[in-house]
Amino acid sequence: WGKWYLDTTGVNGFRLDAIKHISSWFFPIWLDEMERHAGKELFTVGEYWYNDVSTLHWFADAVGGRMSLFDVPLHYNFHYASKSGESYDMRRIFDNTFVLSRPTHAVTFVENLDSQPLHALEAPVESWFKPLAYALILLRQEGYPCVFYADYYGAEYEDCGKDGNRHPIYLPSHQWLIDKFLYARKHFAYGYQYNYFDHWDIIGWTRLGNPEHPQAMAVIMSNGAGGSKWMEVGKPNTKFYDLTEHVKQPIVTNEWGWAEFRCNGGSVSVWVEQ
Repeated sequence: WGKWYLDTTGVNGFRLDAIKHISSWFFPIWLDEMERHAGKELFTVGEYWYNDVSTLHWFADAVGGRMSLFDVPLHYNFHYASKSGESYDMRRIFDNTFVLSRPTHAVTFVENLDSQPLHALEAPVESWFKPLAYALILLRQEGYPCVFYADYYGAEYEDCGKDGNRHPIYLPSHQWLIDKFLYARKHFAYGYQYNYFDHWDIIGWTRLGNPEHPQAMAVIMSNGAGGSKWMEVGKPNTKFYDLTEHVKQPIVTNEWGWAEFRCNGGSVSVWVEQ
């Protein structure tokens, strides 16, 4: 079956569903055969749906590190943060996650087909928090991010709830902002990363660029009333603007390459060089 898929579709890898229901010893043998057939390395990610990072480490070791795993604990952190609002401590957003402890094998995601409302593993991330979550997976150096179709294009459906009744569901599209984040990832998310996870409802980080992509970037977000944070971008006396257009006024760094970057309440701003 795997060889047929490779020959018929020309895929460069696999997403393996529900892998906790399959013996772990099988996957290295199967992947060896698939890569021999393809004549190249194949990126593979497995869905082991369990909200416990030690279990994910156990499985990653059991398959010899041959595949990445979806960071289910990070998804649940996003879910709880979106439900808790400003009472959630944003300094803890990466606590007990796979991407924090094993970033080379973590596929980060915000939502998927099972976690969305009324589906089998229902644990949705509220719409207001999704831009913050996508910035956290797309604009940092750790992890291999995955964008969910319904978050990008939106979705509208009806399904049966736990009360036995059918309910209409509307999921808005976040395409405009996700495109901004993807642009920033492609052009600015390089080089050293300085983290500023030092306030319970306002966090941020900066990327200083590299020789091939020398422009810097600063990301700041708040699940509360908004505000500002002094962060270093390594570019003295340089003008930055908010790529998301949430904050209209540009910011100029000081002579040491620091600036007081701002964001609105319940929002994220991505500051890049003018």
